[in-house]
Amino acid sequence: MARARYWEPIAQWMFIVPAGAYLLLFFGYPIVKNVVMSFQQYTTTTFYTGAAPFVGLRNYSEILSSALFSKALLTTVLFTAGSIAGQFVLGLAFALFFHRRFPLGGVLRSLLLLPWLLPLVVSATTWKWMLDTDTGVVNDVLRDLHLQSSGIPWLTGTSQALVSVMVVNIWVGIPFNTTILYSGLQEIPAHLYEAAKLDGAGPMASFRHVTWPLLRPAVNVVLVLGAVYTVKVLDLILVVTGGGPANATETLATQSYELSFQQFEFGRGAAMSNVLVAISLTFAFVYLRAHRRAQHA
Repeated sequence: MARARYWEPIAQWMFIVPAGAYLLLFFGYPIVKNVVMSFQQYTTTTFYTGAAPFVGLRNYSEILSSALFSKALLTTVLFTAGSIAGQFVLGLAFALFFHRRFPLGGVLRSLLLLPWLLPLVVSATTWKWMLDTDTGVVNDVLRDLHLQSSGIPWLTGTSQALVSVMVVNIWVGIPFNTTILYSGLQEIPAHLYEAAKLDGAGPMASFRHVTWPLLRPAVNVVLVLGAVYTVKVLDLILVVTGGGPANATETLATQSYELSFQQFEFGRGAAMSNVLVAISLTFAFVYLRAHRRAQHA
């Protein structure tokens, strides 16, 4: 008995130590290294000389004072807000639609998950082909319907490119929003709708007084997680527009990538990514508070 008590805490630590080592190695070290690099003049010459002198806050000062940063920040805000609004409205509409029982409802609900199952590069490449000015199917359909005589530069026009990548991101995010909101709708007891109907409430009144209040925890989760994901979207924008034309779709994420892997200014790129991490942590903090409130509701 005494021997079992002696080995019990050791066995507990044997389960904790691998997980702790994994977190430190694959999460802790990259974060600390990135923070240290943001205070260094870390360029390609560092790989040969090993010298990366500390420059204090100079990297942060340079990126925050550049004209491209303010434009990228505004583009990030517009891209995130537009994507979240579109994903949520369409996701809620699909969730309410599939909440009703009808033939082939399960099959159609499964097909809705298709954008979520495809690799993001495949989805982005397909949309890039569809939105091509000369050979894209979207312009072909518009011309066949006599709605447009010439091709619209969806990806090469400075006024259309941001809206185009936003539409692609909305299409990719609809399945996630629909799934979470549909799960939230399933948790609402049916007898509440029956009671509202007996009180004379119509569909709109039932949505306002029953569905929306009880769906709010799921709404909070969808909005906050969607914001965290959208702020750092990189691969989709790189494939569809590459941040162009004329920096029209340049966000903080693409600018961090450009500084680090195209200009090889690793210190400034790390500083930019840390700004992005700080913004994401803000949304993550909001998510944790919303999740805690939902658990205690």
